[in-house]
Amino acid sequence: MHHESQINPTTCPEGGLTGYLVVGGSFSAIMGGLGLMNSIGIYQAWISTHQLSAHSAGQIGWIFGIYNFLVFFCGIQIGPIFDIKGPRLLMWLGTSLLVLTFILMGFCEEYWHFFVVIGILGGMGTSFIFIVPVASIGHFFFKRRGAATGLALAGGSIGGVVFPLVLLNLAPRIGFAWASRVIGLITLVLLVIGCLLVRANAPPKVLSSPSLKVFLPDLTILKDSVLALTTLGVFFIEWGFFIPLEYIVSYSIASGMSPRLSYLMVVFLNAGSFPGRWLPGIIADRIGRFNTLILTNILCLVSVLGIWMPADGNVVATVIFSTVFGFASGSNISLVPVCVGELCPVENYGRYYTTVYTIVSFG
Repeated sequence: MHHESQINPTTCPEGGLTGYLVVGGSFSAIMGGLGLMNSIGIYQAWISTHQLSAHSAGQIGWIFGIYNFLVFFCGIQIGPIFDIKGPRLLMWLGTSLLVLTFILMGFCEEYWHFFVVIGILGGMGTSFIFIVPVASIGHFFFKRRGAATGLALAGGSIGGVVFPLVLLNLAPRIGFAWASRVIGLITLVLLVIGCLLVRANAPPKVLSSPSLKVFLPDLTILKDSVLALTTLGVFFIEWGFFIPLEYIVSYSIASGMSPRLSYLMVVFLNAGSFPGRWLPGIIADRIGRFNTLILTNILCLVSVLGIWMPADGNVVATVIFSTVFGFASGSNISLVPVCVGELCPVENYGRYYTTVYTIVSFG
C-alpha cells in the first residue's frame, strides 16, 4: 500500500464554499441520523420498563446489539458504492429507512416488532448516515480533516441531547407512539437538509466492466500491519464504548434515581460529547491523530475506573461520569475515520473505512 499517494493536496480544496456546505449538511444529517444511536439508552430503558417489561434484559439487549452491529456492518456495502456512485442516492435511502423506523416504532408492541423496526430497519438506516457524510468530508479536507470531521459529528451529540428531551417531555403527554413520530419529523427535516448539501469531490468512477468485486469488502487491505492493528484497537474501543451509552439509564434507575433524572444521564453524556468530538479533532490536526486518540482513551479508562466504579449509584458521581465519559469517548467516533484516512488513498476511503467498521461491528 502506498502511503505517499494518499491524496493530492492540489485537488483537495481544504474547504471552500462547497466544502463548508458539506460540513454543514453532514452536521445536520448526523444530528438527525445519529440522534437515535446517541439516545439509544433511553429507548432501551423505556422499552424494558413499558412495552417489553415481561422480557429479560438479555433478550432486550439483543435488539440493541443487532442495531449497533448493523450500523457498522452494513457499511461494507455502502463504502464501495459510495466510492463509485457518490453520496446522493445513499443519503436518500438512509433517510427513508430512518423516518420509516420512527413511524413504525409507534405501532410496535411485540418483541419481534421492536427487533425488526429498531434492530434491523433502524440499524440499516443509521449506517448510511454514519458513513456517507463522514466519507464525503474526507474529499474536501486533508490538513484540517480532524477538525472538520469532529465538527460534523458533534451534530450527533446535539441530536443526543434534543431527542431524549423531546421524548421525555412528549411521551407522558401524547404517548410514546406520537412522541416517536414527532422525533421522526425532526429527523426528516434534518436529513433532507443533509441530502441536499452533502456531495463528493472526487468524480464517481466510471466502470469499464462493472464487476461485483468492487462492491465486496476488501479484506486484503488488512495485510497492512498498521491498518490491521488500528482495526483491532477500534474493535476494543467500540466494544467498551457502547456499554455506558446503552446502560447508563438502566444503571441509574437500578440505583434508585428517578426515571426523569436517569433519562437525563444520556443528555449529560451527549452534552459532554459535543466538545469531545470537535476539540480533540482540532488538537489531532496539530499533535497527530493517533496520539490524540490514545490520550482520550486513557481519559475514558480513568473515568470508568475512577468515577463510575466507585460511584455506587451516587447521583453527583454518575452525572460527573456521564459528562467526562461523554467528552472522552466523543473522539472515538470522530477521530477513528480520520486515523483510517491517514492509511489510505482518498478515492478508496469509503472502502477502507467500512472494511474496518465491518470487523468492528462484531464488538
